[in-house]
Amino acid sequence: MANLRFIVSLITKDNDYQLEQAAAAQAAAPKVGVDAQILYADNDAITQSTQLLKAIQSDAVMRPHAIIFEPVGGTAFPQVAQAAVSAKIGWAALNREADYIPKLRKTAQVPVFSISSDHKEIGRIQGRQFAALLPKGGCVLHIQGPSETSAARDRTEGLQMTVPHSVQIISLRGRWTEESAQRAVESWLRLNTSNKTQVDVVGAQNDLMAIGARKAFEGVTNIADRERWLRLPFTGVDGLAKTGQAWVRGGTLAATVVVPTNAGQAIFMLAEALKTGKDVAERTFTVPESFPAIEKLAAKGEKVAPTA
Repeated sequence: MANLRFIVSLITKDNDYQLEQAAAAQAAAPKVGVDAQILYADNDAITQSTQLLKAIQSDAVMRPHAIIFEPVGGTAFPQVAQAAVSAKIGWAALNREADYIPKLRKTAQVPVFSISSDHKEIGRIQGRQFAALLPKGGCVLHIQGPSETSAARDRTEGLQMTVPHSVQIISLRGRWTEESAQRAVESWLRLNTSNKTQVDVVGAQNDLMAIGARKAFEGVTNIADRERWLRLPFTGVDGLAKTGQAWVRGGTLAATVVVPTNAGQAIFMLAEALKTGKDVAERTFTVPESFPAIEKLAAKGEKVAPTA
């Protein structure tokens, strides 16, 4: 029997978590008789939808049996999803609210589901990390993901649930990449208000943006100011073994949130459903965790000088 053909559509190559998603998919695919083609959308929603529609509308012999995708931007492509399901192509959305899925599942002859990190819990963990680092209160410069993405919104909402009122949040926007966060912080540093603001922690909604923020501060020309910025605790999210966790162990980051990849799990779920006809849960969550544990992080908090 020929292998199943899956497309795995990801946001960008310029993000360690996305590359790990690709690696997880490529590792899982041969274990369940799947040929997985990885596509990157270069952070462009039009590119991503065009790539997917081209695959859906291809000749039957070339058409994928399923599509796994992590959406760029604010939409989970309901029209593309409908086109896929109408062509009897399985559909799995990663890390995104896709409110059309319940309706599609009522008539679909193929598996349709979402599998996501629990983004609100990620935000809640980051809020607890800030509280541990700033037990007496203080100010966090927080680089968030794109406002149009539900992941960034949910992480922010979760953060607001657990961060103490004594901790002030100054929010900047990035696009999940190191470069975008570096530009955002550099722009903020050019504002007169940045010189008047006492910041105690720098946090970001992923590890690469935390590193981008550090690079922006490394470019500060005043030596005393540069050293002051770089002494602050920096935190991120994703916590991959070779990047986020390694940066924590090396002292570049004070903390991260470990977010399990889910592209490989989606391949296992789709392959089993297509081969056996078994139903798949409409929605599945992976479980994030703090690295290091909140209790260990609290010991570092005693060394962080809060705002007056």
